[in-house]
This record gives sequence, structure tokens and C-alpha cells, in this order.
Amino acid sequence: MAGVPKLSRRARWAIPAGALVITGAVIGGSLISVAQASPGLPSRTPAQLLAQVADSVTPPLTGTVVETTSLGLPSLPGTANPTSIASLLTGSHTVRVWYSGPRHFRLAVPQPLSETDVIADGNTAWQWESTANAVTEYSLPAHSSAPQTAPTTAPLTPQQAAQQVLAAVGPTTTVSVDSNVTVAGQPAYELVLAPKDSRSLVGQVQIAIDGKNGVPLRLQVYARGASSPAFQVGYTAIQFVTPAPADLTFTPPPGAKVSHVNLSAPSGSDQMPGDVSTIGSGWLTVLDLPGTGLTAPSGSGSGANASGDSPSGDSAAVLNALLQSATPVSGAWGSGRLLRTSLVSVLITDGGRTFVGAVQPSVLYAAAGQAATGSQATTP
Repeated sequence: MAGVPKLSRRARWAIPAGALVITGAVIGGSLISVAQASPGLPSRTPAQLLAQVADSVTPPLTGTVVETTSLGLPSLPGTANPTSIASLLTGSHTVRVWYSGPRHFRLAVPQPLSETDVIADGNTAWQWESTANAVTEYSLPAHSSAPQTAPTTAPLTPQQAAQQVLAAVGPTTTVSVDSNVTVAGQPAYELVLAPKDSRSLVGQVQIAIDGKNGVPLRLQVYARGASSPAFQVGYTAIQFVTPAPADLTFTPPPGAKVSHVNLSAPSGSDQMPGDVSTIGSGWLTVLDLPGTGLTAPSGSGSGANASGDSPSGDSAAVLNALLQSATPVSGAWGSGRLLRTSLVSVLITDGGRTFVGAVQPSVLYAAAGQAATGSQATTP
């Protein structure tokens, strides 16, 4: 499945090319469970599995996807709120999936007392938030295979996550096949991708590929040297059956506030949103987020950036907690604060720019230097 209308405006943190994307979803609760037996499947080489995934067409299916994030972040406020940034950066998120085709599917993100749904029905997609009884109607491009929005759309399914990761496969990647696994009751191959450059914090990415359909069923990202995944998204239940028509249709409920967004007009969707740009490539890609509202705290303790903007509500509390745990750093690029986790490094400069990547801090410093001098965006 390709991109879908985003489920939240919050937590626009993205580390492309095989690391991690964290954005709109809601707390689910269960962890991804996998049977330990190694099922028998015909032998496949790494090249054959890569080709199989590239050529595969997702068949109709229904299922449940769970996304789990464990980055080793400090204790954050607001984790009890399922729509807060804190809950998005930690814990698990559950998505129900009904998929008939690239323009006909439904994604439901349940909460204890509410639900957020995305429904694509041909040339129209709907996003419904039950708590606010608010509906967004998207007019889709006529020749697009699926709804297209900003690249920060969450990898809500293993197929989406695998597409992002496989973009990093090349001379900088070691590709191998591990023992077969069982995911959501389906026998699957285990394709393993590992960056060759030690400056990447990604140790390896494991993609479980359905043995019959060639569809990714689970993706796990391991930090370098770690024995458990820092991020994973996979099916906990799946049936390769065509969803009922009623599951793929939507009518705004009575009294709902309906807004309209036209995605048919050219909008530069291949670019990152706002002022976000990338420096480097592949596993060493760094996001450059100027003027994001993040800045190293000064003597006044302000969290505003150079333009005076500042986050509010639970976002501000979470960002302040992250900044307080960051370490002061400086170099030829300037000064700021560095936040390190097992999989992600974040550099917040005193000038109000933020650099994020699944890389060693030295790569962020080089990226900050490039941004300061206006150098071309090449691999640090």
C-alpha cells in the first residue's frame, strides 16, 4: 500500500531510507507476537526475495497491524494521553486494515472511547475523527495509484514501511536471508538488510515476507548491537480475503463538520513539507528542520525558536523534557544540544535548526556545517 492521508498533524519526525518514521497513530496495547517454529518454504536467495517484493501486488486482505516503538527515550509527560506526542514516541499503536485495492481500502485507528478512520473509495478519500465528529474529504488525482500526501505519512502497514526501507538497498547495504518465520499464522521468509557504514545507528532491518504472496508481513528495525527491535510494524492477524463492501464505504455522520482538500492539483508532493530538507543519502540521510519551534534552552529557559514561535500544550511539555535530557555540544558548525537514543540522534542548534537522523552525532555535525555554509547536500 502506498501513502494515505495523514492521521495527525503531530509528531512530524521522519528518518528516511530505512530507519524510522514516527507520526500520527494512537496507542493500541499489544506487542507483535510471532511463533518460534521455522516453517518450511522453497529456498530463496536475497536477490530473488528483493525481486519478489518489488514485483508483488498486495492481494485483498483484512487484518490488524501493530506498530511498536522503543527508542530508550527519557520519561516523558503525557503518555496517558493516546494522542500526545509522548504516546507516539513510545509504546504501541494498533491499526485495523481492510484492503481491496490501492484506491479502495480502510484504516481504522481505535482508541478506548473513539476512533480515527481513513477510507479510500476510488477518487475520494475520507478521514473521520470521531471525538470531534470532524470529516476531511480528499479529492484524489485521477491517475494516482493511491492517495498521496506529505512524505511524513506514517508507515501504517508493513508494506509501506518496507517500501521506504528497500529504497536504501544498494552498494552501501549487505543483504542476506535468515531462518524462516511465522507471522500472524503465515509462513514467511526473513530478509535482512544491514548498513555497511558504521556511522549508521541501524544495525539491521528484518523484513518478513509472506511465502505465498511475496507481501511484507512485518518489519523490524534493530539498533546497532541491540538484540530487540527499537521499532517494528507487523500484522498480528491477517486474512487474504476481499473485505465486505460495507467496510469500504463511508458517509459523513449527522452533524459532522466536513472540510475539503483537493489533492488533484500539483502540490510538489515529492518534496518534504514546509522548510524540511535532507542532507546525505541512504542510511546516512539527515533531516534538516529549520524553524521547527525546537531550540536549545537558553538562560531564560525559553523553548521558542529564532522567529519567536513555540509549541504549546502537551507538545511543549514533551519537547521541554527531551531538551532537558539533551547534552550541550559545540563545534565548527556552532553550538546547541544533542539528544541520543539507541536509533536516533537529534541535534538542536542555538540558531533554531534541528537535524535528525539514524546516525552517529558526527554525521549530524557535518550536516549542520553544510547547512551553515550552504554546501550542496551530499553524504557527510
